[in-house]
Amino acid sequence: MRAASIFLLFAWSAVAGEYALLTSGARLYADRHEADSGKVTLYTKAGSTEMDSAQILRFEQEDFKAPKPPVAPPAEPAKTVDLAELINNAARKYGLPAAFVRAVVAAESGNRPGAVSPKGAVGLMQLMPGTARDLGADPKIPAENVDAGTRYLRDLLLKYDNGAYHALAAYNAGPGAVDKYHGVPPYRETQNYIRNVLRNWRKQQQAD
Repeated sequence: MRAASIFLLFAWSAVAGEYALLTSGARLYADRHEADSGKVTLYTKAGSTEMDSAQILRFEQEDFKAPKPPVAPPAEPAKTVDLAELINNAARKYGLPAAFVRAVVAAESGNRPGAVSPKGAVGLMQLMPGTARDLGADPKIPAENVDAGTRYLRDLLLKYDNGAYHALAAYNAGPGAVDKYHGVPPYRETQNYIRNVLRNWRKQQQAD
């Protein structure tokens, strides 16, 4: 076949026909085709061309439309942590004033769910991984962090006969330090921490 005829095979035709998709990646237009003895003949108004059937992957109708790739569903927006709700639920569950728990959260993490201390304490109530594990909580999940931290705070208050100073000291420095010194240990960080929580607690009570 002459070069001009081969060129026309690639041209768009206004007449409905088909396309031969070749192994080379080319698509040849034809009005129709015939197959015989391992050969395929493509017919167009310009003439015909013959090729080995092995060169043809498949035939597609002229109006064939390749399926559109699946569209991934839009990602769900990240849920905003309702800190007030988490604290209120935990405080109600463990019988503590919500304002007191809010003051602890503010002092511990500055109300940041993703806070991690240099010592490895995690989340809103800055739970150490070992403490969180003992409480059966994942400290990276805000709801579990607040629930476990509030429960731990309640347990410390019970241990020290509802003494807020001792419970807060134990929350900050550990019960071992409080037991060792029979009260608030002489750690400046712990003493400042207690003052900070109690000051914030008074502000929270006034806000309520």
